[in-house]
Amino acid sequence: MPFSIVRSDIACLDVDAVVNAANEGLIAGGGVCGAIFSAAGYEQLQAACRKIAPCPTGGAVVTRGFDLSARWIIHTVGPRWIDGHHGEEGLLRRAYRSALDQAARLQVASIAFPLISAGIYGYPLAAALDVACEEVEYFLSDRAGTAAGDMHVVLAIYDRRAFAASLDCYDEVALRINDACGEKPISYDGEFALSAAAHDSLDLDVLALPAKEPSCATSSRRQARACTPRAIDETEIAELLEGLDASFSQTVLSLIDARGLTEVEVYKRANLSRQLFSKIRRDQGYKPTKAMAVALAIALELSLDECNDLLERAGFSLSASSKFDVIVRYFIERECYDIYKLNAMLFAFDQPLLGSM
Repeated sequence: MPFSIVRSDIACLDVDAVVNAANEGLIAGGGVCGAIFSAAGYEQLQAACRKIAPCPTGGAVVTRGFDLSARWIIHTVGPRWIDGHHGEEGLLRRAYRSALDQAARLQVASIAFPLISAGIYGYPLAAALDVACEEVEYFLSDRAGTAAGDMHVVLAIYDRRAFAASLDCYDEVALRINDACGEKPISYDGEFALSAAAHDSLDLDVLALPAKEPSCATSSRRQARACTPRAIDETEIAELLEGLDASFSQTVLSLIDARGLTEVEVYKRANLSRQLFSKIRRDQGYKPTKAMAVALAIALELSLDECNDLLERAGFSLSASSKFDVIVRYFIERECYDIYKLNAMLFAFDQPLLGSM
């Protein structure tokens, strides 16, 4: 998908370029910077950095990836957090833009970012995430129709708990999930209880209880009637096929027209690649994954009923008993159609992200 979030050590990701949260001197440090220097080979990377240092805050420079699987390391310098009133946000946005511009210049197909400045530089995690998502979304939309617009951007998160705790509404979503999906104790009666007691730690007094019903009744055997299939009525089948509803892909294209949107707007909002959307457009019988179908419902800003109608055309629905579905329903009910925020919440609960894989 164009933008994804993973829990991983950024130095281990198999991408074309990784972004190092660097300091102005491009000297090996701790956190993300230390992990990248260690994995790339400390001495050879430091020697390359000395030749191009310093790098100003908000800027970005490039070295080879050396011992990383990534071919390139893009070093960008984020701001230190003071109080939010010293130009921190502008500098952080400039750091992302500089790194993405370098990635476009290198013509990479994939790039991995850490949350710049959110570590030892003290930038508040929630605010750092907002800037990262907004800048990536702007870059991919602005370059739509070009190779850079199809770049796969990965946000590498090391600590899922800290990430989750920073999200707006996380506690409210967690409560909703607990109410909808909380496990209830299973109770057994009679001989069912006897057989389950050892596994469920039931009170052993239950062993003295008689079964409420006999565990098995005596069965009688009967000869089954011959089962002869009814003759096929080809006319009836033809009538049924003529009455089929519009397919998933036909419905998506009709909704795009009805809402006055362009296909590019929709597949970008849905976090889908241009290549995948072309398949949906060309194949009237295309069968999406549930994550793709929901992504398009979010991009089209469908109501809950409209979303379920679209999903049913692909053989899916939103239930009230799965974490993924409860989170999606929560966002739709509040008319929050920002797929980046929704994916961040799905990631926090270890659920599949929306978009193309």
